[in-house]
Amino acid sequence: MIRVPLGAALACLLGVLVLGTPVAASGHATHRHGYHADVRLDRPVTTERSARLTGSARGWHQVVLQKRAHGAWRDVRVLRVRHGAYRTRVGLTSRVQVFRTRAGHITSRARKVAARVRTDACGSQPRKADGGYWSCTFADDFDGTALDRTKWVPQTVFSTGDVLSGYACYDDDPSVVSVSGGTLNLSVRQNATPLACANGLPATPYRAGSVSTYHLFSQRYGRFEARFKNAATTAQGLQESWWLWPDDRDPAAQLSWPLNGEIDVAETYSNYSNLAVPFLHYTASDNGGPVPGLNTAWSCTGARGVYNTYTLQWTPSRLEIFVNGKSCLVNTSGDPAFQKSYILNLTQALGSGTNPLVAATQLPATMSVDYVRVWK
Repeated sequence: MIRVPLGAALACLLGVLVLGTPVAASGHATHRHGYHADVRLDRPVTTERSARLTGSARGWHQVVLQKRAHGAWRDVRVLRVRHGAYRTRVGLTSRVQVFRTRAGHITSRARKVAARVRTDACGSQPRKADGGYWSCTFADDFDGTALDRTKWVPQTVFSTGDVLSGYACYDDDPSVVSVSGGTLNLSVRQNATPLACANGLPATPYRAGSVSTYHLFSQRYGRFEARFKNAATTAQGLQESWWLWPDDRDPAAQLSWPLNGEIDVAETYSNYSNLAVPFLHYTASDNGGPVPGLNTAWSCTGARGVYNTYTLQWTPSRLEIFVNGKSCLVNTSGDPAFQKSYILNLTQALGSGTNPLVAATQLPATMSVDYVRVWK
């Protein structure tokens, strides 16, 4: 999420649209009491609106999103303010639409809207299929200036890429793992000279960033979501992953891979620049290789260079993966591999196989993670 600070003299809002796809947009700030920023959109898109409050506005606990309709401003929903900032998602139609945020007095209609909006540490609570609500168990919006090490640990053991084309060692270093501007930044880069790796591999000029919740957080079943942007390139050699791995503290997680299981919610590859590929690893699937519709999908669109949202909904008998709210893969195997606690992982990697490092590979490259949220 892009956070935009306001000048100290302003005690109102600045609305900023963070676009999931390119869109023609124009906006102008207004300085009428309690209002700030009208934004006009003229193409269909799902957007996320966010802003940061300063001055006396930081004491506000909620603001109201409004939409211009039939010559008047209509309250759409009440947005909760957390840590001086708010966020919401807006589904746009094909018609021109104008939105703004309103602070100050909350109208009666807005109070009714607020009464219907349930929030927790993850923000607005998503609805379950049975009509209930998901409850937040883990959330990181990366609002600080450093990695929260009560939630994440940088990877330093493994490597990425391959020996022939070039490999990178994961490193706990600000050049490949950092937090700034409201995002977690995981990078892969090339040094001027090769350096030794922490895991004992021969020296390599490449370094990469990856983080996990190893021995800090794990969960069995629930809703798992990350929103990230990768490098805008079609040159091969880059891979990014949002994935889950069995928690080795779980008694059921003592088997060898792939029997033990692995849930790749989304893997993105620079040589397939419009795809996000989910993959479920378990015995039946890996014996048969990739089988679209069973353990993977090759039709989930997620363009590079823009933010996309990747979601897993997981029950004892069903795993469903969504890209930008669109269902991409459903697995109803109920395999024992998916009956245990898993940790969270985010990885910026060098590619391998049919997507190896080449001279044209864009380096340095960064995977920018807006947020990670988990519900149960």
